Amino acid sequence: MRRILAADMGGTNCRMGFFELPPDADAPRLLDIARLKTAEVGSFAELLVRLFSRPRPFGPQECHLAVLAVPGPVRQGFCQPPNIPWSIDLADAARAGFGDSELINDFAAQAHACRCGAMEGVEALQPGNVDPEGAVAVIGAGTGLGHCALVRFGRGALAVPSEAGHAAFPFVHDWEHAYGLWVREETGLAYCHGDAIVTGGGLARLYSYLSGVRATPREAAAALPQVPEVVERFARFYGRAARNYALYVLATGGVYITGGVSGRNPELVRHPAFLDEFRASPSHSELLARMPVFLNLNQDAGLYGAAQYAAQRLEGFGAMC
Repeated sequence: MRRILAADMGGTNCRMGFFELPPDADAPRLLDIARLKTAEVGSFAELLVRLFSRPRPFGPQECHLAVLAVPGPVRQGFCQPPNIPWSIDLADAARAGFGDSELINDFAAQAHACRCGAMEGVEALQPGNVDPEGAVAVIGAGTGLGHCALVRFGRGALAVPSEAGHAAFPFVHDWEHAYGLWVREETGLAYCHGDAIVTGGGLARLYSYLSGVRATPREAAAALPQVPEVVERFARFYGRAARNYALYVLATGGVYITGGVSGRNPELVRHPAFLDEFRASPSHSELLARMPVFLNLNQDAGLYGAAQYAAQRLEGFGAMC
């Protein structure tokens, strides 16, 4: 029986899943999930100490592979996430007793989740026609705006991470450009990127701009019924971000919307403005109208995706992120 620790580490929450992989199983089996608030932890090493400060299904020495999905670019077992105040280094995992561990981008885990049971029951925003050989695009607004593509690779699948949330966000008319200027003045950014517009923080900024009332992301979300223009404009921004990424990777295998913002406020992507903007293209509107678009409300999907990737690596095929 092989044991897997899968982690989905975000700017708000860190989820740690304990899985086992029986010899004849098609997918890892979840044993337990631990949830910790990111802001309550001072370092990755402290996170591991706190994780094992209480009984768990297995300890570091009994783990065959730990796969940690992290919100940022990974270089040689190290990540400095832009939305977490501390770095993540596999050297700390080794010191904690893990014999084999790997970092992958958090949206690589979200992409691998598209191949497992975590996607059962997803909501079809646009049914479309799934091309089983086509690329899959995953995009999700949370603390940041994550992106990843998934393509077939031998007997497995290859996730292609992206930092597209840090690319300049495309505003298209006078009102939007005025809003973008306001966001730049508020944040000090040289240019508005997706992380500033299509995230929890972006929702709070849009609410503040339209209502004149300062609010946290949680407060803005709670007030959405009173300011319908916020829902419509945010839905349009989100649809545009999804459309652009779907075109970048030619996502005929499907587009999956995930992340905490739509998970807690699904009306932001169910609003007609989302698909209206997603399909808006002077040259490829028909292609976009045929692309299946799914809403994933499973907030633990990243855990299952990290475990799926670990199983793929342990099985010895397609062992690439």
